[in-house]
Amino acid sequence: MRYLTLCTDYDGTIAHDGRVDAETVAALEELRASGRRLVLVTGREIDDLLKVFDRVDLFDRIVAENGALLYRPKTREERVLGEEPPASFIGELQRRGVDNISVGRCIVATWHPHEREVLEVIRDLGLELQVIFNKGAVMVLPSGINKATGLQVALDEMNVSAHNSVGVGDAENDHAFLNICECSAAVANALPAVKEKVDIVLGQHHGAGVRELIAEMLADDLANRAARLQRHEILLGRSQRGEAITLPPFGISALVVGTSGGGKSTMATGLVERLSSKGYGFCIVDPEGDYDAVENAAVLGSAERAPSVDECMQLLARPAQNAIINLLGLKLADRPAFFMSLFTRVRDLRAKTGRPHWLIVDEAHHVMPADWQSTGLILPQQLNGVLLMSVTPKLLAPATLRLIDSLIVLGEKPREMVREFAEANEVEVPDLGLDKIPGGEALLWHKTAGQPEVLVLEPSRTDRRRHLRKYAEGSLGEDRSFYFRGPEGKLKLRAHNLIVFMDLADGVDDETWLYHWRRGDVTTWLRLCVKDEPLAERVAVAVRELPGDATRSRERVRELIEEIYTLPAEAAGKQ
Repeated sequence: MRYLTLCTDYDGTIAHDGRVDAETVAALEELRASGRRLVLVTGREIDDLLKVFDRVDLFDRIVAENGALLYRPKTREERVLGEEPPASFIGELQRRGVDNISVGRCIVATWHPHEREVLEVIRDLGLELQVIFNKGAVMVLPSGINKATGLQVALDEMNVSAHNSVGVGDAENDHAFLNICECSAAVANALPAVKEKVDIVLGQHHGAGVRELIAEMLADDLANRAARLQRHEILLGRSQRGEAITLPPFGISALVVGTSGGGKSTMATGLVERLSSKGYGFCIVDPEGDYDAVENAAVLGSAERAPSVDECMQLLARPAQNAIINLLGLKLADRPAFFMSLFTRVRDLRAKTGRPHWLIVDEAHHVMPADWQSTGLILPQQLNGVLLMSVTPKLLAPATLRLIDSLIVLGEKPREMVREFAEANEVEVPDLGLDKIPGGEALLWHKTAGQPEVLVLEPSRTDRRRHLRKYAEGSLGEDRSFYFRGPEGKLKLRAHNLIVFMDLADGVDDETWLYHWRRGDVTTWLRLCVKDEPLAERVAVAVRELPGDATRSRERVRELIEEIYTLPAEAAGKQ
C-alpha cells in the first residue's frame, strides 16, 4: 500500500460552515478501518475545534494553530511547537484598535482589514513573527512555523513518511503541508492558486470532495492518479534527444547488470543521492562493502562482524533513517537466508510505515542465487521497491528474474544480457543493434514496453574515487583479498588492502613476486576485487614491459597505486 495516511484541512475541506456532515464522518471511518491513519491539519485553536467537532477521535493526530500545536486525541495530550505570543504584542494591537483578536497557545489571529496594523506592530516592536493569510483570517505565528512543520512533527511521532501521505485542502495556508505530501489534492471549492499547485483537483466541494478522494484511495490506492505524480520521479539519465529518463519512486522493480568496472556502483550511488535529496528512505544490502561512503546512511556490519537482522530492523524503524547493510562478515552460504529474513521484515515495516521506500541489493547473486530453489528458501511473491544489481542475469534465480519489470545494462555484452533476461521472462528478445554500451551510458528496457533505449546516465555528485580510503586502508573480505602463495603454494600471506599489498610485495622473495606478476594475478585482483579497471589496464601494460624484472616491476606497481590512492582525494579525482 503506497498511501498510509490522509492529512486533511478542516474549514472549507472536510467541514462546511464549520461542520462535518455525517456522510463525510462515515467515509473517514471507512478509511480508518482500511488500516490507514488520519491527521487533521487546521488553523483553528484546539479549544475552538473541540467545541464544533465531536469526532476528533477519528484522527491519530491533530495539528492545530496552523502548525504551532500538536494534539493527541487518544490521550488528550498537547505538545506546543512554538513560543507563547508576547503580551506586549497583543496589548499594542488592542491599543491601536484591532478588535476581534483570538489568542491560542502560540497563535494570534484577527481578520481583514487589520493586516496592516499587525505588520506595523511586528515592525515597531522588532518581533520575529510571521503573518499567514487564510482567506479573510490574519494569523500571526512564531517565525518558521506553518502547517508543514507541524505535520512533519505529527508524522514523525506516528513513524510514517510524508511520501506515504495524501494531503487535501482549500486555502492559502494549506500550500505548505500539501507540498510535503506525496500526493496533494484540492476540493472543488479551493482557491484557484491552490488548484494550480496540487496533483489532483477533485470534482466535488467540501466534504463531498474528500469523500471522492477517500473512495479512490480505497479502490486502487490512487493508482490511476500515478501518472500525474511525475514531480517525484527519480532521474536516471537523458535520452539521445536530451529528454529526461526517470524511474518511478514507488514500486520499482529493476535489475542492473554489467561487467565488472562497468559503472554499476557509480550509477547506483547517483540514484541514491537523488533519492535522498527527495527524502525517500533506502536500505542498501552491500555484500562487498562498496557503499560505506554513501551519505545520509548508517552502516551496519563490517568484514569483522556480521550484522543481525534484528539490529538492521531496529535501525530502519527510526523515522528518516537510511541503512547500509554490510555483509562482508557473513559467509557466502549464509547470505540467502539472511536476505530472506531481512526482506520479509522490511515488507512488514513498509506495511506499517512505508519505509524504506527502496531496497537496493548489490551483487544480488550472493543473496538470490541461480540455484535458489535448491536452498529450500521461498521466493517472495513481489519485488516492489527493489533494485537488484549483478554481473549478468543468469547468476540470479529464474523465478527472481520473472519478478523484474525493467532491465538496465552497462558495459560489455548487452546482447547477451538482454537475451538472458528475455528468455527467463519468456518474452521475445529485442533486436539491439549494438555490441557494447559506452562508458557513462546505459541501456534501459521495460520488458512490457517495446524496444530498449540507450541513455546518458546522470552523473553522481560523489567523487568517482569514493572508495580510495576503503581500498587503500580498509579491510576487504577474505574472498576479495590478495594472497601471496608462491609457485609451490607454501605461503598464504593475505593482503586485505592496497597498503598491505605493497608492503607484502616488497617483502616477499623475487620468485614469489614474479610468479604472481607473470600470471597476471595482480592485474586480475585490481580488476575484479579492487574494481579499478583503469589501474588494472595500466598494470597489465607494466607486466608486458617488465615481465622478469622483480625490482623495477615492484617499483612500477607502487608508483601506479600511489599515484591514485595516496594522493589527496581532490587531486586523485582529476586523474
